[in-house]
Amino acid sequence: MARSSNCPAASQYVKSRFGKTVMAAMIAAFFGKTDAQDSLFDNLIIANTAAYTTHLHKHSVIYIDLSRTPENCCSYTDYITRIANGLKEDLQNEFPELASDNTRSLWDILQNIYEKTKTRFLFILDEWDAVFHMSFITQTEQSKYLLFLKNLLKDQIYAELVYMTGILPIAKYSSGSELNMFVEYDMALSQKFCEHFGFLNTEVDRLYEIYQNTVKTPQFTREDLSRWYDGYRTATGKKLYNPRSAVLALTDQQLRNYWTSSGPYNEIFYYIKNNLDSIRDDLILLTSGEHIRTSIGQFAASGMELVTKEQIYSAMVIYVLLTYYHGEVFIPNKELMDKYSELLLTKDSLGYVYRLAKKSEKMLQATLTFDTKTMEEILQFAHDTESPILSYNNETELSAVVNLCYLSARDSYHVEREDQAGKGFVDFIFYPRREYLDCILLELKVDSPPEEALWQIKKKLCPPLERQIG
Repeated sequence: MARSSNCPAASQYVKSRFGKTVMAAMIAAFFGKTDAQDSLFDNLIIANTAAYTTHLHKHSVIYIDLSRTPENCCSYTDYITRIANGLKEDLQNEFPELASDNTRSLWDILQNIYEKTKTRFLFILDEWDAVFHMSFITQTEQSKYLLFLKNLLKDQIYAELVYMTGILPIAKYSSGSELNMFVEYDMALSQKFCEHFGFLNTEVDRLYEIYQNTVKTPQFTREDLSRWYDGYRTATGKKLYNPRSAVLALTDQQLRNYWTSSGPYNEIFYYIKNNLDSIRDDLILLTSGEHIRTSIGQFAASGMELVTKEQIYSAMVIYVLLTYYHGEVFIPNKELMDKYSELLLTKDSLGYVYRLAKKSEKMLQATLTFDTKTMEEILQFAHDTESPILSYNNETELSAVVNLCYLSARDSYHVEREDQAGKGFVDFIFYPRREYLDCILLELKVDSPPEEALWQIKKKLCPPLERQIG
């Protein structure tokens, strides 16, 4: 961990909804002084380390949730005054004789406390970048905010440790030397600590075991839990679960979409709908389960103009709209895939993608009723759109188009690309979610007659029939 002149400083640059606040609160609970004799940590691995008793409840901690605003907050002054006055009040309660002068700056008060008592503080700042998502705060005021953090934290003898969480990279938003004392660790690009940014398989195994032993009738399998919430990748390639969604599913005893939209989501959609560098076309491939080759960096939508495809994908990874591994971005699980399906079915500004997705309801009904004429019309409609991806140059592109044509089927079917699932005998299998529905098999062929596709399905699914159809 790098050091400023006086204190270590680290920033946890973690994806949204991956437990930043929980981690910050846990650190505060561990280091912070308390009168309680028992500890939440006694039965954990950390209790077996040499430093456990040295640091447990031995430090003066200042914890600030920077995402909170005063009631009816409409200006930067309202926002920053609440933070400063709140800290001054807390310090006055702890050091009444040394922090009584509210006219002094916050850092001067802290400096005075240190000089008189030698007390140093651990600063834990959660959601340091919240101001960049507040519509009422201007760019000039964002600069004032960075200066406030600099005055409070940089090169201050009273700061023993500074730990900050957020989703925006400090280096990109602190253009000068305001916060250059921080070392940043992020989930997508940093190998150190990356496995701690979500739930590993072994951890979810244990949680599911508790779930099985707690409920009378489990409502879903361990495999279902993985399909819904697994698939995020760390820089080392380890798969991670979205911890919030996994915990809520086990607590509620229900598999559903716990992912929620936010301001950054809408900002990124602005770039998608403008079809910058064919992002819109890539949505077809992504929702088919394909991976898109790209490079990513520390770019986010707020406060920064995104002008390249790589920058847009970087922002989408930061906001958990995609995951990234080995030079590729992709949709990690069903929870996110459902959000993309919702996007395609509701955003008419997506143009041909939206129009084709809306046809999917009709396509499914036509398939179930053997209405081949309607099916042909919809496929012809797809072929006649303006997208280059709909040229049917290969089976990957054809699969992507067919997937979009059956987008609405996901409400009633679990759809798998069989080559990606490791089965490989047909291109798509639609597993019905309701007993009364028929299973659907799709075998795609380019420049081949339909009889060849039927032959392949019968031969591989029903080997005993091979002699009969021969």
